[in-house]
Order: sequence, then C-alpha cells, then structure tokens
Amino acid sequence: MKNTKNKTRNVNEPYETYVNLSAGWEWRVLKHYQSEDKETTNPYARVFCAVKSPMTYDSWEMGDVYLSEIKDNAVLVN
Repeated sequence: MKNTKNKTRNVNEPYETYVNLSAGWEWRVLKHYQSEDKETTNPYARVFCAVKSPMTYDSWEMGDVYLSEIKDNAVLVN
C-alpha cells in the first residue's frame, strides 16, 4: 500500500487530530513516514506532529512522536 500522507501539511490542515481533554494535550499529525499497513505492525512508527499542552503556553511545538504513544494517551477527534 502506498503512503498517501507523506507530504507535510500546515498546522491548520492536519491529517488527524488527537486530544486528551483531561490532561489538556492536542496532537495534530502533519506527516506520516510509513503507510498505514506498516504502521500497524511497527510499534516504533513515528509521525511528524504539532503538539500543544499546558506546558507550551498555548503555542505549538513540532517534532516526531511515536504513533503508539499518541494512541495510548488520546482519542481521535478528526
């Protein structure tokens, strides 16, 4: 399967958005490095994200995050 989410998007147009409302975190997935079928078998699959939390003072920090870490701590909202 081909990776159709390999181009980096703008923060306002993410591929997916995950949130953890109780902790105040939001992850916006801006790029996938692997196709979806490979991500499901790779526990270390990473994505490029913009992340906002109480510690970022309402600003976005960008970087790579393990997809499994996001899915373990948040729910998909978009």
